[in-house]
Amino acid sequence: MTDVLHQAEAVAAPRVARTGRFTIAPWLYLAPALIILFVWIYLPLIQAGQLSFYQWNMLPTSTPRFVGLDNYRNLLTLPEMGIAVRNTVWYIVGLFPLSVIIPVAVAILTQELSGPLRNLYRSLIFVPMIVAPIVAAILWRWLLNEDYGLVNQVIAGLGFSKVGFLQDPKIALWTLVWMTGWKLIGFSTLLLSAANSTINPAYTEAARMDGASRWQIIRDIRLPLLAPTILLLSMMTILFGAQWSFVYINALTGGGPLQSTTNIFYLMWEYGFQTLSAGWSAAAGMLTFTAFGAIALVCLWLMKRLAVYDD
Repeated sequence: MTDVLHQAEAVAAPRVARTGRFTIAPWLYLAPALIILFVWIYLPLIQAGQLSFYQWNMLPTSTPRFVGLDNYRNLLTLPEMGIAVRNTVWYIVGLFPLSVIIPVAVAILTQELSGPLRNLYRSLIFVPMIVAPIVAAILWRWLLNEDYGLVNQVIAGLGFSKVGFLQDPKIALWTLVWMTGWKLIGFSTLLLSAANSTINPAYTEAARMDGASRWQIIRDIRLPLLAPTILLLSMMTILFGAQWSFVYINALTGGGPLQSTTNIFYLMWEYGFQTLSAGWSAAAGMLTFTAFGAIALVCLWLMKRLAVYDD
């Protein structure tokens, strides 16, 4: 028996030794992805950080001039930067009902649909998701035109005054929020419907047998188990909501009227490609990256603390 144990240990020892050695094969498999990640993410980030300390108009004949922290000081004192930050917050706040609250309600209320009704609802809510943003922008510009747009024709036909959806500073931002949210509702509903369908039916059946109402089932079972997806969509809305509006700002309003629709992402593009202030654009990008990076860490911490998983 002792000889058998010694032989087993002798066979196992080389295996342990082999597992402790460095093997290059996994890194070779990961190399293409790591190279792409470095070239397209980390290298541009490093270069943007370096450029933020220089003044340069991006012309090949000009030489970047080191200015230290002047770009950051100038940006933080510009009134238009304050307006852009405020509008960025309003974009995020305005998108929450369209990207989180309404999709949650739609996913829960339509879970029990079947047959043609289910297919119809899916078609109607998912169509905006497959429309290219620039195509959607052109479509909305025609529909919302103050003079001959279909929406204003209907409003005038009902006896009301025509609305300058893209011309009125008080309405333009919320118009772009609606356009962005109109595109996101389908995506959010898709994720929430998939998460809702994975909830174990035994939970709801047990709750019904105990006399729970439909609202109690939604409040105490469905919403807690949907929490990871809801928190994920909330984090995506906070981090990317204003960025998703860039196409509509660029195509429809150009940041106007009276800078009422500009945000930090459009301002970065404006500095970089309209005024050719590459240093300002890079500095604005680094400030945005730092702020949203901190927000992302807080969101991840909240997800770990508040998410409920079905174990």
